[in-house]
Order: sequence, then C-alpha cells, then structure tokens
Amino acid sequence: MPKINFAHSPDADDAFMFYGIENKKIDTNGFEIKGILSDIETLNSRALNFIYEATAISFHLYPYIAKNYYLMKTGGSIGYKYGPVLVSKSKAGKEIKGKLIGIPGKWTTAYLLLKIFEDKFKPVFIPFDKIIDEVDAGKIDAGLIIHEGQITYSEKNLFKILDLGEWWFEKTKLPVPLGCNVIRKDLGIENARKISEILKKSILYSIKHKKEAISYASKFARNLNDLNKIEKFVDMYVNNRTIELGDEDIRAIKILLNEGYKKGIIPFKVELKADEIV
Repeated sequence: MPKINFAHSPDADDAFMFYGIENKKIDTNGFEIKGILSDIETLNSRALNFIYEATAISFHLYPYIAKNYYLMKTGGSIGYKYGPVLVSKSKAGKEIKGKLIGIPGKWTTAYLLLKIFEDKFKPVFIPFDKIIDEVDAGKIDAGLIIHEGQITYSEKNLFKILDLGEWWFEKTKLPVPLGCNVIRKDLGIENARKISEILKKSILYSIKHKKEAISYASKFARNLNDLNKIEKFVDMYVNNRTIELGDEDIRAIKILLNEGYKKGIIPFKVELKADEIV
C-alpha cells in the first residue's frame, strides 16, 4: 500500500477538509495517507526542502517549488471579497509606510499581498497566533492576521485597517488565492491525480456530513469555542472553489504571481500551465 505523507495546517478549515481521510470515511484507493500537522510557514519551509509527498503551502511559495511539485486543483483556500486582515489598536488609515507590521511568515501569501499593496513598511516576522497579542501590547503598529484571527480580532478591541481580500477584489474583480495543496512530481502524474481526487472526495464527504465534520474540526479551532463561529470560518475557506479550482480562480493565481514578479517580490516568472495542475 503506497504511503503518502500529506502535511497540512492544524486549523479548523483544513481539519474539516481532511475529516473523511483522517477518520476513514472514504475509500483512499489503496493509498495510506498520513496527515502531518504543522503551521503554514513551517510547511512552506519544508516544501522548499522536498520533505513531504503532498503538502499545503501558500500560493506565494509556489513559484519557488513549481519544478518539483504539481499544483492540486482541490483543497485551495480562496477568499472572495475577504482575506488576510491588517489590524491596529486605533482606527488608523491605510498609510503603513515606515510602520512596524507583524507578519505571519515571509512565504505567506498575506505578506505577498501586503507588499503588492505597499512595500515601504518594516516587517516583523511573528508566529501567526502571537500577532494579535503583540498588537494589543503595543509592540508593533499593526498586525497581519490570517486563519481564525480574521474573525476574532475584534474581541481584543482591535480595528481593521485593511482587508486584503476586499482590496484585491477592488483591484482585479477576482477572488484572492491564499493557500493550496501541492504534490511531488516524482510520484508520477497519475498517482498525483489519484491523490487529488481522494482529497476531493474527503471534502465532499465533509460538506455532505457537515455537522459531524464541524464537530471534528472544532478540536482544531484555535481561540474559537463557538460552533457557529467555527462554521463561519470553515465556510469562508471550504466552498465550491475548494472542491476544485475554476477558470476564474486560476486566472486570479496567475495575476497574483505576475503582480509579485512585476513588483520584484518574486524573482522569476512562472507560467501556470494546464499540465501543471492535477
């Protein structure tokens, strides 16, 4: 039985997607899929070193590993008119030049988006789950919030300066691609497609059995104890775009990576071809 180490982040939306696999609710087509949990920036770093057969990454990282990994068309985190949120202790304007900004990782798409928006700020790289506290303590001027913090920051009486998903939609009229799954090319394209289809089945199972999948996902919800809020967060990032990337999503990915290239943030241009997506 082929063993696939599939790494993903320990948050509610990923847990929801992997519920069917982790709890043996679906047929894995002869593959033994082992889930490995780690925060997204650690996963990004490990993908650079070719550690896992399949892994979640930030879209920002994709150009750096595209030679070795296929992009999976299922399991993506796509925001439609919402995304990473820049928060502050005051109702400050969107002027961030020269400000100390807490960033959840150099490879995160949130960081790429903020640099496309305005690159003359001072980044302070902080674990994503510490950023809200650092802003609240006044140690940084503002913080870039991802994951569950996107719906809990107001509980700390912090204010939204900028929603990068809203800004991106105003700029492009497209959803904002944030995270994706990739799978190593040395497994072969047919095996890669099979693994992608297994994840798709797991997501569809969770959507069909939402109550039990949300209950399972709640064990991974950081700083979220309310099932309604957990469901709200899951619904933000597990939807039809997660089941399978559409033409609009792929166009958005290409534009995002090209914007990063044009701004000099990503050092080389990547053509996202159809045969690179499984």
